[in-house]
Amino acid sequence: MRYRLVIGVVLVIVFIGLCMVYSASNVWAFYKFGDSFYYIKRQLFFAFIGIVCMFIVSKIDYHFYLVHSRKLLLVTFILLILVIIPGVGSARGGSQSWFDFGIVSFQPSELFKVGIIIYSARYIHLYYLELKKISNAIALFVVILIGFGLIMLQPDFGSAIVMASSIVVMLLVTPLPFRYFVFLGLGGVAGLVGMIVAAPYRLERITAYLDPFGDPLGSGFQMIQSLYAIGPGGIVGVGYNNSIQKHFYLPEPQTDFIFAIYCEEFGLIGAIFLIGLYVFLIYLIISSAKECHDLFGCFLLVGIGSLLSIQALINLGVVVGIFPITGVTLPFFSYGGSSLTITLIAVGIMLNVMKQN
Repeated sequence: MRYRLVIGVVLVIVFIGLCMVYSASNVWAFYKFGDSFYYIKRQLFFAFIGIVCMFIVSKIDYHFYLVHSRKLLLVTFILLILVIIPGVGSARGGSQSWFDFGIVSFQPSELFKVGIIIYSARYIHLYYLELKKISNAIALFVVILIGFGLIMLQPDFGSAIVMASSIVVMLLVTPLPFRYFVFLGLGGVAGLVGMIVAAPYRLERITAYLDPFGDPLGSGFQMIQSLYAIGPGGIVGVGYNNSIQKHFYLPEPQTDFIFAIYCEEFGLIGAIFLIGLYVFLIYLIISSAKECHDLFGCFLLVGIGSLLSIQALINLGVVVGIFPITGVTLPFFSYGGSSLTITLIAVGIMLNVMKQN
């Protein structure tokens, strides 16, 4: 039953997302490319590929990844290294995070997030009881730090935080003593402070988060325009495709801030409905993980579920001004081929776990 419910919820979110990608992007797409359907055509293509891959992957025994997790992780590490080489990777918005193949592009950090979850699930499966000692988790921490560092070299702070947070959630349900998470948190805070000091643009984002109206035409512009989109939506919204903020006020509204346009057009009721879908999806994943009799499968569900929930939480928090701008997309919803396709493949992995358990 949960298996079918997960499929249904995911497909509903993808469908709403496709509708919103068109609504949010058609004005900008016509101005930039002379084609109002430019973004939605590409998103439809990746949605189709992703859904087909989701059903194909759902037929593959998830124990396949237990055997080949290290190979998959090695491939993702190689891709992360290649993408930061000048002339090989492609830069967008100040971040060299893509391979550009002309009509399509690929973001390897999205694949790495799934690869590191599979590897971590295998590691926990093999050393679950030994994780009572921090020394037995050091090897896993080293792998995570290497991946974190490679992503930060792009730089892609949002993906790095989502990845690291997802693994921490997985480790929270192991025998690893909680006091080590306190030390880990303190170390993470110190590291964040260091990264903010090292890169002035991150300090600007923090400043804009604390007081966006302090620089309304600079670092605070995007946050202010997001709030200006959400406010007029009221209870029921201004109606589909009637957004004002997408008319060159909110930059690139089809990507990270698409939820702001959604709130403007569908209001509080629409926002509650969409958030409810995400909450229900995470509930289904957690319930399946609790009843899973295989440790590897259980941690696959926990890892992918935490990845989806943390990424959605950060994106929604950024849009409404709770968190600083990080560049994290809303799963299944925001424009982005790599994110949509690979997230749907991750869902396919979960579906196989649910079917077998």
